[in-house]
Amino acid sequence: MAEFLTTGPGIALIIVVQCLAVIAFVMISLLFLVYGDRKIWAAVQMRRGPNVVGAWGLLQTVADALKYVVKEIVIPAGADKTVFLLAPMLAFVLALISWAVIPFNDTWVLANLNVAVLYIFAIGSLEVYGVIMGGWASNSKYPFLGSLRSAAQMISYEVSIGLIIIGIIISTGSLNFGDIVRAQDGNLGLFNWYWLPHLPMVFLFFISALAETNRPPFDLPEAESELVAGYQVEYSSTPFLLFMAGEYIAIFLMCALITLLFFGGWLSPIPGIADGALWMVGKMAVFFFLFAMVKAIVPRYRYDQLMRLGWKVFLPFSLAWVVIVAFLAQYQVLGGFWARWAVGG
Repeated sequence: MAEFLTTGPGIALIIVVQCLAVIAFVMISLLFLVYGDRKIWAAVQMRRGPNVVGAWGLLQTVADALKYVVKEIVIPAGADKTVFLLAPMLAFVLALISWAVIPFNDTWVLANLNVAVLYIFAIGSLEVYGVIMGGWASNSKYPFLGSLRSAAQMISYEVSIGLIIIGIIISTGSLNFGDIVRAQDGNLGLFNWYWLPHLPMVFLFFISALAETNRPPFDLPEAESELVAGYQVEYSSTPFLLFMAGEYIAIFLMCALITLLFFGGWLSPIPGIADGALWMVGKMAVFFFLFAMVKAIVPRYRYDQLMRLGWKVFLPFSLAWVVIVAFLAQYQVLGGFWARWAVGG
C-alpha cells in the first residue's frame, strides 16, 4: 500500500481524499453556521429560533437544504437559461476552491503556495461574476440593479482589503499564509500576533469583509425593501441554495483570513499550550459570531454612505498605513516590531 501511494495514481488518490476532506469540513461547517446565525439573531430579538427539527433544532438547516433540493427549479420565460443556471454554480464553486490555500495547521493545507495571498485575490475578484451573471440573466430590472450594486461594492472594498494585506506582507516578507502565521509565533503568545502592530487595520479589515461578502449592514445588493431581494429574486430551489451556500462559505473564508492574518492562525494564545487546528477553528467560530452579531444589531447603510466609506475613508487610511508600515519595517522601529522578516518571526 505504501508503495502504491508513491506512484502517480496513489498521489492522485491522496490529493482527491484531501480535497474531499476540506470540502466535507466546509460543508458540514456550513450547516452549523446557518444554524448559529439564526440562533444568534433570534437570541438578540428575544425569540427561540430553530428548535423543532432534531435536538435543539440542529437538523433545521438539513431540512431546509432538502426542501430546496426537491423543489422545482423555476426559470423565468425571458431569462438566458444557460447563464441563469451557470451563475449560482460559479458563485458556489469559486467560494469553495478558495479553501485550497487555507492552512489549518503547520502542514495541513491542500496547496502550500508561495503566492497564496494572490490566489485568494484572484478567486475573490472572479466571485463578482457569479452575481453579475445572475442579475443579468434574470432579465429583470431589480436583479440587474442588485448585481450592479454588488459589483461596485465588492470592487470598492477589495481595494481596501488588498492594501491592508499589503501591510501584513511587508511585515512578513512573504505571500504564504504559513509564513505569515509563523512570523506571529513567539514567547509572548497572543501579544506576538499581528493584531497588535496592525491594530487599526483589524477593524478596517473586519468592516471591509462585511461589505465584501454583502453582509449586514452592507447587504445593499439584496436589500429587500428596495430591490425585492436583489439579484436572487428570480432564483428558487437548488440555484438559490447554491447562491446562499456560496455566500456563507465566503463569510467563513473571511473569518479564516482574519484569523491567519491578525490572530495567529493555529497558534495558541498562551505560551506553553500546544498549537493546533482546534485553535484555528475556534478563532474562526469567534469571528463568525461577531459577523452574526453585527447582522443582528447594526442598521443598514444607505448605498451612497457605503461607497463614501469605502473610497473616502478606508482607501486613504489603508494606503497611508502601507506607507507607515513600510517606514517602520525598513528602520526596524521597536526592535523589528513591524519587521518580522528581519527578526526571524
